Amino acid sequence: MATTTSDVNELVEPQYVRFDETLVLESSGQLDGYTLAYETYGKLNARGDNALLVCHALSGDHHVAGRYDDSGKTNGWWHLLIGPDKPIDTNKFFVVCSNNIGGCHGSTGPSSINPATDKPYGTDFPLVTVKDWVYTQSKLSDHLGIKQWAAIIGGSLGGMQAMQWSISYPERLRHCIVIASAAKLNAQNIGFNDVARQAIRTDPDFHNGNYYQHHSAPSRGMRVARMIGHITYLSEEIMGQKFGRNLRKKAKFDYEFTPEFEVESYLRYQGDAFIDKFDANTYLLMTKALDYYNPAAETNDDLTKALSPATADFLVVSFSSDWRFSPERSREIVRALQSNKLNVSYAEVSALNGHDSFLLNIDDYTRVMRSYLNRIARESDLNSQAKITSMDEPQHV
Repeated sequence: MATTTSDVNELVEPQYVRFDETLVLESSGQLDGYTLAYETYGKLNARGDNALLVCHALSGDHHVAGRYDDSGKTNGWWHLLIGPDKPIDTNKFFVVCSNNIGGCHGSTGPSSINPATDKPYGTDFPLVTVKDWVYTQSKLSDHLGIKQWAAIIGGSLGGMQAMQWSISYPERLRHCIVIASAAKLNAQNIGFNDVARQAIRTDPDFHNGNYYQHHSAPSRGMRVARMIGHITYLSEEIMGQKFGRNLRKKAKFDYEFTPEFEVESYLRYQGDAFIDKFDANTYLLMTKALDYYNPAAETNDDLTKALSPATADFLVVSFSSDWRFSPERSREIVRALQSNKLNVSYAEVSALNGHDSFLLNIDDYTRVMRSYLNRIARESDLNSQAKITSMDEPQHV
């Protein structure tokens, strides 16, 4: 059983595992072996029943907590919620997060070398889906010696992965936590994703996805794609509070096309910062995986039937101002789970931050998470005590 750990208050190092099996994907494409990058925090207990799997969202990766250096700029993307005495308490849980295949932070993806050509995969990398990610995460579970997760947690695209786990491997998780997510994207969301993809694919430096060989990148397209994304991740209210119609370092208009409003400057900064952090081909793959996900596609759009294999207890969380993954999308999941007579808790958190709320330390949100995860921790403690009691009882032959 693998128990390699990291202290979230210390510098952390990613870990890697190579699987040499041929991976046949849902798209019918295949990979002749693949690598997963992952990080772990806390300690796996002797019973192996305190493990939590965190599934990352579109632009996330395996670096969910801890830090890579002392700069203060390398904290994990969920460091506000994961750590000693935080809602996802690493004093109680062994937390694991992996970078999905198709990613660009250590797992096999489009920028990896294709052994068949000795060049980066580029657009030869096959399309991947949520089901594919869940399968490879199950292989990582086997590698770590984790037979059953205490809980699988994800926000947004990560929530879709958590939900798919409950369908594909119901016996391998006791709790499923789905945050700011949906069972499928609506037409508006698919439309936003396609606009972002078109911005990338029509960039002259895209080179049909083989820009690595041209020592270039579709930076202008990525910049626009990220700017579009940020607009959809925030609510009208929070954008109004943060920026309003405020001008940037000036009192009146210059009547030119340079960024004059603070919101313009913010979006361009976010777009520029993203260019060096993320691979364009990975962005294309991740948005397509979002578009494709629909567990009810094979059940005549019957989500209740699609979720019928699930046996886990659920916590579903939504945010009042999230218009990209609205509370109604979460309530659809809750109704389907209730129809299957599963134990489900639902919290609709009042917050102004839009879709990005799931990444933030919002009082009501963290209170809900802490309460639910403490319940999971108590269950593990009770199971431990039950086993000790059972061992102490006289044995009858």
